[in-house]
Amino acid sequence: MKILLAVLCFFAFSFTKAQPPAGEANPGDQYGSSIDEAKAIPVSQLPALLQNKKSISTKIKAKVLDVCPKKGCWLKLEVNDSTTAFVKMKDYAFFLPAAIKGKYIVMDGEASIKTISVNELRHYAEDAKKTKEEINAIIRPEQEIRLIANGIVVAK
Repeated sequence: MKILLAVLCFFAFSFTKAQPPAGEANPGDQYGSSIDEAKAIPVSQLPALLQNKKSISTKIKAKVLDVCPKKGCWLKLEVNDSTTAFVKMKDYAFFLPAAIKGKYIVMDGEASIKTISVNELRHYAEDAKKTKEEINAIIRPEQEIRLIANGIVVAK
């Protein structure tokens, strides 16, 4: 009986963990490590800063274009009209509410240029609830700006 109860508790906990956190993502709301908005650079500066470096520590300000609808475990940021950046949370330590989509954030973390495999691109497309046709249309790896967030604050 104790084993059955433990298994049921595990699955109940796992199910609740698979949801994005509730909340409105109001200006000043913090996720992960506490950070200050001061001295954040526009995300549009990242491509030039990464041109000759493998990675950089940075604090950026950007608009959130998309958030993982399953549990808030990744973000897509607008860099400029033709480029986006992909954000994961360091050590999977925190998640973001779906309400953060469309808001401006300040993020502290590591930035780099990564080549993303077809399998990983398809996984993220599935998370974003893309159609089967859209997922199957992903046939080659892509380079993207990848960020690992230590902390995020909704910009004021």
